[in-house]
Amino acid sequence: METSTIVWIVIGVIIVIAIIVIVMIMTSRRRREAQVEAGRRKAADLRQSAAETDAAARQREADAARAAAAAKQADAEAAQARLDAERLARESADRQSAAADLRTEADDRLRKADTLDPDVKVVDDRRVDGDPRVDDDPRRGESRAT
Repeated sequence: METSTIVWIVIGVIIVIAIIVIVMIMTSRRRREAQVEAGRRKAADLRQSAAETDAAARQREADAARAAAAAKQADAEAAQARLDAERLARESADRQSAAADLRTEADDRLRKADTLDPDVKVVDDRRVDGDPRVDDDPRRGESRAT
Protein backbone atom coordinates (compact mmCIF):
# COMPACT_ATOMS: atom_id res chain seq x y z
CA MET A 1 0.00 0.00 0.00
CA GLU A 2 1.11 3.37 -0.69
CA THR A 3 1.88 5.90 1.95
CA SER A 4 -0.59 8.38 0.63
CA THR A 5 -3.36 5.81 0.92
CA ILE A 6 -2.35 5.05 4.49
CA VAL A 7 -2.24 8.75 5.26
CA TRP A 8 -5.71 9.17 3.79
CA ILE A 9 -6.98 6.19 5.78
CA VAL A 10 -5.44 7.59 8.97
CA ILE A 11 -6.91 11.03 8.20
CA GLY A 12 -10.30 9.39 7.52
CA VAL A 13 -10.11 7.44 10.81
CA ILE A 14 -9.11 10.62 12.66
CA ILE A 15 -12.02 12.48 11.06
CA VAL A 16 -14.44 9.70 12.02
CA ILE A 17 -13.06 9.66 15.57
CA ALA A 18 -13.29 13.47 15.69
CA ILE A 19 -16.92 13.32 14.51
CA ILE A 20 -17.71 10.65 17.12
CA VAL A 21 -16.04 12.75 19.83
CA ILE A 22 -17.92 15.87 18.71
CA VAL A 23 -21.21 13.96 18.69
CA MET A 24 -20.48 12.52 22.14
CA ILE A 25 -19.58 15.95 23.52
CA MET A 26 -22.77 17.49 22.12
CA THR A 27 -24.84 14.56 23.38
CA SER A 28 -23.27 14.78 26.85
CA ARG A 29 -23.94 18.56 26.92
CA ARG A 30 -27.58 17.97 26.03
CA ARG A 31 -27.79 15.23 28.65
CA ARG A 32 -26.24 17.52 31.27
CA GLU A 33 -28.57 20.36 30.27
CA ALA A 34 -31.51 17.97 30.48
CA GLN A 35 -30.33 16.85 33.93
CA VAL A 36 -29.89 20.46 35.04
CA GLU A 37 -33.37 21.32 33.73
CA ALA A 38 -34.84 18.24 35.44
CA GLY A 39 -33.12 19.33 38.66
CA ARG A 40 -34.63 22.81 38.28
CA ARG A 41 -38.10 21.35 37.69
CA LYS A 42 -37.73 19.04 40.69
CA ALA A 43 -36.52 21.96 42.86
CA ALA A 44 -39.47 24.07 41.68
CA ASP A 45 -41.86 21.21 42.50
CA LEU A 46 -40.29 20.83 45.95
CA ARG A 47 -40.55 24.59 46.56
CA GLN A 48 -44.20 24.54 45.48
CA SER A 49 -44.88 21.57 47.74
CA ALA A 50 -43.09 23.28 50.63
CA ALA A 51 -45.13 26.46 50.08
CA GLU A 52 -48.38 24.44 50.10
CA THR A 53 -47.31 22.58 53.24
CA ASP A 54 -46.36 25.88 54.89
CA ALA A 55 -49.74 27.37 53.99
CA ALA A 56 -51.51 24.31 55.42
CA ALA A 57 -49.42 24.57 58.60
CA ARG A 58 -50.30 28.26 58.95
CA GLN A 59 -53.98 27.44 58.45
CA ARG A 60 -53.80 24.77 61.16
CA GLU A 61 -52.01 27.18 63.48
CA ALA A 62 -54.72 29.78 62.86
CA ASP A 63 -57.40 27.14 63.52
CA ALA A 64 -55.62 26.14 66.74
CA ALA A 65 -55.39 29.79 67.82
CA ARG A 66 -59.11 30.26 67.13
CA ALA A 67 -59.92 27.11 69.11
CA ALA A 68 -57.75 28.32 72.00
CA ALA A 69 -59.48 31.71 71.92
CA ALA A 70 -62.88 30.01 71.89
CA ALA A 71 -61.83 27.86 74.87
CA LYS A 72 -60.67 30.95 76.77
CA GLN A 73 -63.94 32.68 75.93
CA ALA A 74 -65.91 29.67 77.14
CA ASP A 75 -63.83 29.60 80.35
CA ALA A 76 -64.52 33.30 80.87
CA GLU A 77 -68.22 32.80 80.25
CA ALA A 78 -68.27 29.85 82.66
CA ALA A 79 -66.49 31.92 85.32
CA GLN A 80 -68.97 34.73 84.79
CA ALA A 81 -71.85 32.25 85.04
CA ARG A 82 -70.41 30.92 88.31
CA LEU A 83 -70.14 34.46 89.66
CA ASP A 84 -73.70 35.20 88.56
CA ALA A 85 -74.92 31.97 90.17
CA GLU A 86 -73.14 32.81 93.42
CA ARG A 87 -74.58 36.33 93.36
CA LEU A 88 -78.07 35.01 92.67
CA ALA A 89 -77.69 32.43 95.44
CA ARG A 90 -76.67 35.21 97.85
CA GLU A 91 -79.60 37.33 96.71
CA SER A 92 -81.93 34.36 97.15
CA ALA A 93 -80.59 33.67 100.63
CA ASP A 94 -80.95 37.35 101.51
CA ARG A 95 -84.52 37.39 100.22
CA GLN A 96 -85.31 34.14 102.06
CA SER A 97 -83.90 35.65 105.22
CA ALA A 98 -85.88 38.86 104.71
CA ALA A 99 -89.04 36.82 104.07
CA ALA A 100 -88.41 34.78 107.22
CA ASP A 101 -87.84 38.00 109.18
CA LEU A 102 -91.11 39.42 107.84
CA ARG A 103 -92.93 36.17 108.65
CA THR A 104 -91.52 36.24 112.20
CA GLU A 105 -92.49 39.89 112.54
CA ALA A 106 -96.02 39.11 111.30
CA ASP A 107 -96.29 36.16 113.71
CA ASP A 108 -95.05 38.34 116.58
CA ARG A 109 -97.66 40.98 115.73
CA LEU A 110 -100.38 38.32 115.56
CA ARG A 111 -99.34 36.94 118.95
CA LYS A 112 -99.21 40.44 120.37
CA ALA A 113 -102.63 41.17 118.88
CA ASP A 114 -103.93 37.92 120.37
CA THR A 115 -102.58 38.81 123.79
CA LEU A 116 -104.11 42.28 123.60
CA ASP A 117 -107.49 41.12 122.26
CA PRO A 118 -109.83 40.40 125.16
CA ASP A 119 -111.96 38.12 122.91
CA VAL A 120 -109.10 35.71 122.20
CA LYS A 121 -107.96 33.09 124.68
CA VAL A 122 -104.22 32.41 124.57
CA VAL A 123 -102.66 29.41 126.32
CA ASP A 124 -98.93 28.67 125.96
CA ASP A 125 -98.67 31.25 123.21
CA ARG A 126 -101.49 29.57 121.18
CA ARG A 127 -105.00 30.69 120.40
CA VAL A 128 -107.65 28.43 121.80
CA ASP A 129 -110.80 30.32 120.85
CA GLY A 130 -111.78 27.76 118.20
CA ASP A 131 -110.96 29.88 115.15
CA PRO A 132 -109.66 27.23 112.66
CA ARG A 133 -107.78 29.81 110.65
CA VAL A 134 -105.29 30.48 113.41
CA ASP A 135 -105.79 27.60 115.89
CA ASP A 136 -102.65 25.61 115.06
CA ASP A 137 -99.40 26.93 113.77
CA PRO A 138 -98.38 24.83 110.72
CA ARG A 139 -94.77 25.95 111.10
CA ARG A 140 -94.56 24.03 114.37
CA GLY A 141 -95.53 20.81 112.63
CA GLU A 142 -99.04 20.75 114.09
CA SER A 143 -102.09 20.15 111.95
CA ARG A 144 -104.94 22.65 111.60
CA ALA A 145 -108.23 21.80 113.19
CA THR A 146 -111.31 22.11 110.96
